[in-house]
Amino acid sequence: MINQLIECVPNFSEGRDLSVIKQITDAIESVYGVKLLDVDPGAATNRTVVTMVGAPGPVLDAAVLAGKKAAELIDMSKHKGEHPRFGAMDVCPLVPVSNITMDEVVPLAHKLAERLGQEAGLSIYCYEHAAKRPERRNLATCRAGEYEALAEKLKKPEWKPDYGPATFNSRSGVTAVGARDFLVAYNINLNTTSTRRANAIAFDIREKGRKKREGNPLTGKVVKDEKGNDLWTPGKLKCVKGIGWFIEEYGVAQVSVNLTNIAVTPVHECFDACCESAQSRGIRVTGSELVGLIPLGAMLDAVRYFLKKQQRSTGISDAELIKIAVKSLGLDDLYPFKPEEKIIEYAIAGSSSKKLVDLTMTGFVHETACESPAPGGGSISAAMGAMGAALATMVANLSSHKRGWDDRWEEFSDWADKGKQHHDELLRLIDDDTDAFNAIMAAFGLPASTDDEKAAKKEAIQAATKRAIEIPFRVMEVAHASMDVIATMADIGNPNSVSDAGVGALAARSAVMGAFMNVKINAKDIEDKAWVTNLLEKGEKIQENVITREATILATISNKL
Repeated sequence: MINQLIECVPNFSEGRDLSVIKQITDAIESVYGVKLLDVDPGAATNRTVVTMVGAPGPVLDAAVLAGKKAAELIDMSKHKGEHPRFGAMDVCPLVPVSNITMDEVVPLAHKLAERLGQEAGLSIYCYEHAAKRPERRNLATCRAGEYEALAEKLKKPEWKPDYGPATFNSRSGVTAVGARDFLVAYNINLNTTSTRRANAIAFDIREKGRKKREGNPLTGKVVKDEKGNDLWTPGKLKCVKGIGWFIEEYGVAQVSVNLTNIAVTPVHECFDACCESAQSRGIRVTGSELVGLIPLGAMLDAVRYFLKKQQRSTGISDAELIKIAVKSLGLDDLYPFKPEEKIIEYAIAGSSSKKLVDLTMTGFVHETACESPAPGGGSISAAMGAMGAALATMVANLSSHKRGWDDRWEEFSDWADKGKQHHDELLRLIDDDTDAFNAIMAAFGLPASTDDEKAAKKEAIQAATKRAIEIPFRVMEVAHASMDVIATMADIGNPNSVSDAGVGALAARSAVMGAFMNVKINAKDIEDKAWVTNLLEKGEKIQENVITREATILATISNKL
């Protein structure tokens, strides 16, 4: 069964007393199967954003324990802070991460809300996709008036909580539980201390915009509709919520935004919009700050945006791309930006065992040479293929920056991107091949005392062996596909690097032939002979083609040397 993964991002109304925060996060970490990814306290906001991830069951258990602990330790009647709030556990959204849909997350949010009401004694409003009433979909509507308005608000029938007590609890307030898309909490730093000016910039960019006024947009009378409701002038960006505030600990004002759909408005677009609005008001953006975590894709989209504006190739390593993204967005303006902690995929992977690709070159060679059978020829074939594709990518990058070829930078950047896709996948296949071998060994180690156990063991061995064939076959496919980039770079790339393209061709050919040997040696153990025959026929064609292409590429290079 494919493992489902959800993220939970509870916000607690305490950002100054670290002992309280520690007790809450200790409760979360006490649940097996939950990974605590990030704890982000803020003194000025007096708020801590916690990010955890795991299978649905453990995550709900951890969230309930955290809600109980927050209700026990946090007294909302004494709370002061810059961020809007109305509860000790102020919000607790669930977010689909992998192998789970929003439709599946919504009932989980309702289950969590019910448990927080019953087990933690919290009053709950459900918002976003989990809203039980349309008017409660927007968190800002649920939280209108904040904590100070709750005593009177809860007396109104239309504001009866969806779960939990309907009476006002002065200590814990109210909690909003939701199911939402991935939200990026993002602050843009300004070279001013003026909250009013920061708010003006926020009103310029946020979707809600600002109240429509007669005459002077700042002091004029608010325009109302026929029902007496305030009219609003929309802001520039969709799926963006924002306010301005002053952060005393850093001595700067910020535009604080929530990007509720980064597919509609990505981080870099929000950053540029703030820069434009700030500049028009005589203010400068000095950098920005991520609260919580961000998907890797959002960071890579940002850096590609900035590199394309510079007419620079985007086909470079993710590590280098992220460094450029951090500098472009000023994410290290207030404190060092740590990708391994702030990028969700890296934070999750941080708990995994060491991979072959993380070893030094010396370590990889020594690990291969040791007496264990893995890593073996399959992993080495993938490594050769990765090296070949990397050489082609290098030639494309050098070509995109070659003096006199400025008008061709995008052409070569596109080729570099293709090469990068190939060598990145081949790098992943290095470990996949060893993992496949280990899976076969694990299958052979299964018990086989009863007929049922024998049948299960046989099935597991066949499935693992098929996987051990599919991995090197994929190495063949990807290394073969990298020949397109290699051949093009040999033909039209920087002539000073033509020999590098030739070495790339040799490596790609060797990767295909080496991987095919691994396919063949495992194929003899598969009982599904039709499946094997089909795969071997495809493999023969790939090998024949790559040998022919290598000869053509080497001939092209020979004519240029």
